[in-house]
Amino acid sequence: MEFIVHDTLTPIASLLEQPLERRPDALREILEPMRAQIPMPGDIVDIHHQGGGFRVDADDPRYLPAVRRMIEQDVLGQVKHELERASQALGDAKQPGKLDVYLIMGDPGNEHLMKTSGGYYGMGAGTGYIYLLAWPSDEVIGRISHLAVHEFHHHVRFSNVEWNPVAVTVGEHVVAEGLAEAFVREQSGPEAMGPWSSMVTGEAFEGAFAKIMADFDLQGMQNTPAYVLGDTIARRFGGEPRGIPDMAGYAVGLHLVDQALAATGMSAAEATVVPAAELLRRGGVRK
Repeated sequence: MEFIVHDTLTPIASLLEQPLERRPDALREILEPMRAQIPMPGDIVDIHHQGGGFRVDADDPRYLPAVRRMIEQDVLGQVKHELERASQALGDAKQPGKLDVYLIMGDPGNEHLMKTSGGYYGMGAGTGYIYLLAWPSDEVIGRISHLAVHEFHHHVRFSNVEWNPVAVTVGEHVVAEGLAEAFVREQSGPEAMGPWSSMVTGEAFEGAFAKIMADFDLQGMQNTPAYVLGDTIARRFGGEPRGIPDMAGYAVGLHLVDQALAATGMSAAEATVVPAAELLRRGGVRK
């Protein structure tokens, strides 16, 4: 398994030392390798800003110290180390041959990134790349490498369990997120986990759990993100809100996975290759 962790931080630091009018083109150059891997309609700078990336149309005195901090703490080295460790732990499963990894700094002024996503998020399962976006706060900087492991787990899982965008179910998507977090916990302890699976509790969790279980078998990638990410993101991307609190799918997914793992005695690594419906059936969680 080969991980190519691109040095995005050095050019971001260089970009931030340039005059403001030169920064959009410098960012396009940094992001071009990603655009070559996945078609993105429109201006990539606009897409970057909409996703919560650091601004290139305004100065922010917080930016340069933050990217320098990531360089000094060797966050990219941490990412590669944790990915290689995760690959070893998942050695019995089929894995992709190569993954490109890109880390981009977020914007601390972006409310969606900082509040809804907890300051960082990742994307890219099944695409040949991992994209990480993070604002390196004290709470986040040590977890960026574990976010990479979460995304890598998706790649491995769906190299072994079919992910068909037409047929994938709400249950499969929800369990995938819970299992990725369970694997991070198994590898590095609960302190390595993201905040997403603990954002929704009490009555809000119970309501989300009931709705997700009722629609567990609902198919289609056009439907599943609303149950995982919640109503705010569903509305933002033109989806149909389902009455799900933000990020509730992570909490429900982890709850289901923990029940199944406890009942079967399986590790998260072992469960990686088991489809969601089968995993929950074995654990007596769902028929």
